[in-house]
Amino acid sequence: MMDRDRFPIDPWRLVETSFSLDDVGVTETLFSIGNGYLGLRGNHAEGRFAHEHGTFVNGFHETFPIRHAEQAYGFAEVGQTIINAPDAKVMRVYVDDEPLSLDVADVREYERTLDLRSGVLHRRIRWYTPSGKEVLVEDDRLVSFEEKHLAILRLEVTVLNADAPVTISCQLINRQDGEDVYGGTPAAPKRAGFDPRKAERIHERVLQPQEYWQDAGRSALSYRVTESAMTIAVVADHIIETDNEYTARRLIEPDIAKNVFRVQAKAGVPIRLTKLVSYHTSRGVPARELVDRCRRTLDRAGVEGVEFQYEQQRRWFEAFWERSDVRIAGHDDIQQAARWCLFQLAQAAARADGQGVPAKGVSGSGYSGHYFWDTEIYVLPFLAYTTPLWARNALRMRYLMLPAARRRAHQLNEAGALFPWRTINGEEASAYYAAGTAQYHINADVCFALAKYIRATGDNEFLHREGVDIAVETARLWNTLGFWRSSNGNTFESFHIHGVTGPDEYTTVVNDNLFTNVMARFNLRFAARTVREMAEDDRDAYRAMAERLNLDPSEPEAWERAAEALQIPYSTALGIHPQDEVFLEREVWDLEQTPDEQRPLLLHFHPLVIYRYQVLKQADVVLALFLQGNHFTAGEKLADFEYYDPLTSGDSTLSAVVQSILAAEVGYQDLALEYFRQSIFVDLADLHHNASDGVHVASAGGVWTALVSGFGGMRDHFGELSFDPRLPADWPELSYVLHWHGTRLSVTVSTHELRVKADDGDPVVFSVRGQPFALGSGEEVIVPLDGQGPVIAGKPSLQQFMDARREDGTRLSASVPTVTTSIPIIGVEADVEHGADV
Repeated sequence: MMDRDRFPIDPWRLVETSFSLDDVGVTETLFSIGNGYLGLRGNHAEGRFAHEHGTFVNGFHETFPIRHAEQAYGFAEVGQTIINAPDAKVMRVYVDDEPLSLDVADVREYERTLDLRSGVLHRRIRWYTPSGKEVLVEDDRLVSFEEKHLAILRLEVTVLNADAPVTISCQLINRQDGEDVYGGTPAAPKRAGFDPRKAERIHERVLQPQEYWQDAGRSALSYRVTESAMTIAVVADHIIETDNEYTARRLIEPDIAKNVFRVQAKAGVPIRLTKLVSYHTSRGVPARELVDRCRRTLDRAGVEGVEFQYEQQRRWFEAFWERSDVRIAGHDDIQQAARWCLFQLAQAAARADGQGVPAKGVSGSGYSGHYFWDTEIYVLPFLAYTTPLWARNALRMRYLMLPAARRRAHQLNEAGALFPWRTINGEEASAYYAAGTAQYHINADVCFALAKYIRATGDNEFLHREGVDIAVETARLWNTLGFWRSSNGNTFESFHIHGVTGPDEYTTVVNDNLFTNVMARFNLRFAARTVREMAEDDRDAYRAMAERLNLDPSEPEAWERAAEALQIPYSTALGIHPQDEVFLEREVWDLEQTPDEQRPLLLHFHPLVIYRYQVLKQADVVLALFLQGNHFTAGEKLADFEYYDPLTSGDSTLSAVVQSILAAEVGYQDLALEYFRQSIFVDLADLHHNASDGVHVASAGGVWTALVSGFGGMRDHFGELSFDPRLPADWPELSYVLHWHGTRLSVTVSTHELRVKADDGDPVVFSVRGQPFALGSGEEVIVPLDGQGPVIAGKPSLQQFMDARREDGTRLSASVPTVTTSIPIIGVEADVEHGADV
């Protein structure tokens, strides 16, 4: 899927061996570096020819009024979008006053390397100038994981074959408002046309200058955001080391700071320039105070030394890989891609520190820097099982959003809290309610993530102090959103949830969406169980919670009653679970006959066209089969998977990982591997043609889940750890690490056995294909495996369901919407055939 001459296989590095302007946006994403708080896109230091000169700080945003064509009560009113922080990456090189510009330079050697073990981006260029100078340029970048506000950029220039004047221009630039030494405004997107996945663009001035100054080699810029009132400061130190003679000059203006070094370079004598940069942001602190914070960060880094920062980074990643690595024997290409994905999860979440994990992390502006359900369903499992502190921090973001979520629920006439579908500051920012606010399942997703974290860690302190508020308030919403139906005089016969949208955004505002109902059932049960256990085991915490939330003692019983009666759709005629109450009444979209140029569907068909068909943007029922797999039989999973798989367009990058997991479980082993490869290379091979907007972080998280839960067979239903591996036929071995209640487990799956070893910690109880085991500290168990589960050749096809009949006796048939410049005319013969009066 990748050009292996340009991007050679290396299990621990992503290497680029030649420069190209054709995919500069994609490579900016692939070589971005960040720590969850601060992100620097992989723009070249020369500061030219970028798709997006991106420097992003998690949560740093501007707000704007959402202008609806037709307003209605309760529509989201204020949008939010991530904004570009001042750019510190620029370090321009001139030799004989000739600029290094990769589009025209005579480059004899080029290599750019993202080292996954050290978290450092390195570039090496050997450049021949028009005057015959041979110049070696090497630079690297680091965004510190230990010092979340610190980035380091280093540049070394050596004229190898002659003396020559060299100039290095280091800059801080406010690119958000279009200012650059070349003037003009930020470049327009290279792809024309509407794309809802892109960030909103604000045309008014966003960053209002505050304090700015220079002092020797230190430069400072600071701003206040026009509408959101957030503040930001960036301060940079410049350290030059060379035996050559040089002079320095400075320039400072509200939107640019320059530190320029003019060097009389001798042949073979290097010029080393180090740029230490600190960013601080706030929602209420004056910019001047942030400048002081940046100063302290840089003063501390200066005392510790640059090499110390690099050594800290190396040790940080050594510990990260020790607890997070997944090893795939015999497939270095997949190993490289898997580690790149895990590296991206660290870059998106490690130092989010109570902020959310944006859909693109801090690697790009796609989806406007918003937080979605992506974190809870696709990213948090990795965090909970490898670095639980990061998971706790992500959940605290949701806890801190509860006041806004309560207001939103009240606005929609519901009790409890309703989390926003997409947001940065806690307020709903989705302008299209049908595929936004209507996705009430976000509540259950957050509660599910909370439960997964608690069950993996046993962190009842967090649950009883803050997490229970999430569980109770989300359960309250379901209890008022849903309603009871009865027949034949029975009371409380069934509980229904109407007017919602599930994960599949190609089917909106429906009744009894299966995913929503299954997850709401979990939410209600978990809340009731948590409250009851607190009342029994932690009376003080229970009393504080009951007073804080004004809990009525009868509420848990009402939640349990609703959970037991929740309507779970099922079609006896087709032997499957319908996605919602009327899903099977729609016509079937024949994806196999849909031209590639009409994909993704959302960019080529009006939503009303899509909504009339059985077609999925992403796995919906199939995701429920995985997350709540203990509530479905093996036969039900197989039947549902075979029905929905041919209907799933894969237009969402969230889909393939789930399809891979279920395909592996039910027996489509080759198909599982095919979907897995689509997931693991979604950015590296730009499979969805939008990697230029940033990393698909949720897909990266799903890759870990597909490895550990799909091929590794791990499940944790009811907080009970179990394994049932599904190793691909040509994989000799798969190894991964889990942390269960503080004990590190090393799990290795091979063709004929599964090995689990426990490090120091409490005993761990688990099962392998139904057989129970218990491991004490330092113990290992080896379990023989009789194969890797069922094996079904090929993949499901629509044909096996064509001519099947619905409950009303009508046949299923597949078609593609007509795309034509004229209205099709139905022939008279057709009318006569159906008995029309002609």
